[in-house]
Amino acid sequence: MTDLTPPAAERHLGTSDIAISPIAWGMWRLADNGRSAGEAARLVHAALDAGITLLDTADIYGFDGEGGFGDAESLLGEVLTAEPGLRGRMVLATKGGIRPPLPYDQSPAYLAEAIDASLRRLKVETIDLYQIHRPDILAHPQEVARALEDAVASGKIRALGVSNFTQSQIEALVHFLDPPLVTTQPEISPLRIDCFENGELDQAMRLGLTPMAWSPLGGGRLLNAESERDKQVVAALDLVANAQGVSRAVAAYSWLMAHPAGIVPIIGSQSAERIAEGAEALGVRWTRQDWYAVLVAARGEDLP
Repeated sequence: MTDLTPPAAERHLGTSDIAISPIAWGMWRLADNGRSAGEAARLVHAALDAGITLLDTADIYGFDGEGGFGDAESLLGEVLTAEPGLRGRMVLATKGGIRPPLPYDQSPAYLAEAIDASLRRLKVETIDLYQIHRPDILAHPQEVARALEDAVASGKIRALGVSNFTQSQIEALVHFLDPPLVTTQPEISPLRIDCFENGELDQAMRLGLTPMAWSPLGGGRLLNAESERDKQVVAALDLVANAQGVSRAVAAYSWLMAHPAGIVPIIGSQSAERIAEGAEALGVRWTRQDWYAVLVAARGEDLP
């Protein structure tokens, strides 16, 4: 049976001219356990040396509920200060709009403050991709659009995206926004398949958005399956993983990457070896039969 078209080794971020790798590394847990700048640098090098150039962080990463707001950004800023040459090798993405102790704040004043704070912590002049982390129901999309446009016009941000937005929220922001959105970042994994059938990925393809998948291993459940459904999905993934000599995690990344929307899985591991291993997903090949076998296992019932 004919293989599905493999992902390109390089693509553009949405409709922008920013070239990215087809897989990303996320820094949600970069600042955990008092990790030093030297240890963080080793992880950054592991990603870049493996050809993973899209690095994803957020101002909220590292927050422990009491203090430490911006810890992951600050740690990455230390790495970039120590090795300035690394900045030119990466596409730097961060997120904002969550404001402890409030849930969310995308008022123009706060967004401007949050963007400037991220720039200071990261110790850079420009952020390649800035994403609204979660939608603020109390913010009018026109006001959010103006704040983002101002940041782009001033050269602080190159491209814009959203994370955890509904389709309607994306449509509303796009309506008021002059520069195009280039990304949407929902949770997608072989265990979280809603977007394949609810129109999210169809919208992304229509609008030219690159889907960035957070938690592509189902929060670790793919590596430690317990429920019967999870075990069925794991079995379908393992058939391909074992046949092609890769790990189950790599098979899961590649399964997402086989979708025509160009899903970019975000590797969440803070292990240099597992980060580098993720690049092997480019070499995995899927047939339609094998791909649909994973989907049917995840659905728990046959397709109509």
